[in-house]
Amino acid sequence: MTAKPNPKGTGRCRVMGILNVTPDSFSDGGRFDNLPAAIDQAARMVEEGADLLDVGGESTRPGAEAVSVGAELDRVIPVLEQLRARFEVPVSVDTSKPEVMRAAANAGAAMINDVCALQNDGALETAAELGLPICLMHMQGEPRTMQQAPVYKSVTADVCDFLRDRIAACAGAGLPADRLLVDPGFGFGKTVEHNLQLLRDLDKIGGLGAPVLAGLSRKSMIGALLDRPVDGRLQASVALALIAAQKGAAIVRVHDVGPTIDALRIWEAVSDRSGEQADG
Repeated sequence: MTAKPNPKGTGRCRVMGILNVTPDSFSDGGRFDNLPAAIDQAARMVEEGADLLDVGGESTRPGAEAVSVGAELDRVIPVLEQLRARFEVPVSVDTSKPEVMRAAANAGAAMINDVCALQNDGALETAAELGLPICLMHMQGEPRTMQQAPVYKSVTADVCDFLRDRIAACAGAGLPADRLLVDPGFGFGKTVEHNLQLLRDLDKIGGLGAPVLAGLSRKSMIGALLDRPVDGRLQASVALALIAAQKGAAIVRVHDVGPTIDALRIWEAVSDRSGEQADG
């Protein structure tokens, strides 16, 4: 898999299915933290048309505690091995730890999705060695503290500056631009208004020259705007994914694959995008 958008039946925007194999993720913590349940959920998302899956073994919800390298490996690698054995869909691994990145690559991961944008010790060098596409995400602070009164001079400009600097750091480490994606980090050290402004300006994030990954599914901003619990945020999540795609997102990262794909296909049919295919 390359870092370029190359959808299969969903126009120009890929749909990434979220597979949390953690006991404490904000949306579905504990539901898929055993191997059979995780594989069953992956099978459902593949059947619904997911273009790729994103496996995470450490929760990044607000207030989440860090987990050890060993615990994350124990959660992620057996699932990854089973996914690679059973499905042809590429698998991304959501991690910031160099040791997990390396083990994931050895187990067949097609991409690394790093909420810390390769800032952890050894992460940049490891990513440069592995030869995989890398998603660089913006986060103000860290999961334990990121939602404690986040402040920006200009959220879009600040996020763009950060991602531009990380792209430059990657180039300096030998990571070519065509292996990079960027994620503005909705909900990671942002207020509701920060999130809304970033979504309005998502095309400016795309102006950095890397494909944009947008993760808005079931986020707390929906709860704040609509007073919906996590399990009541399907319609709003689909709406946000559709807006992100309309704003140029190359990948939308979602819990509800089938409904998101349906919405994207309708939009593509109306806007006559169904025949457009990007090189990959």
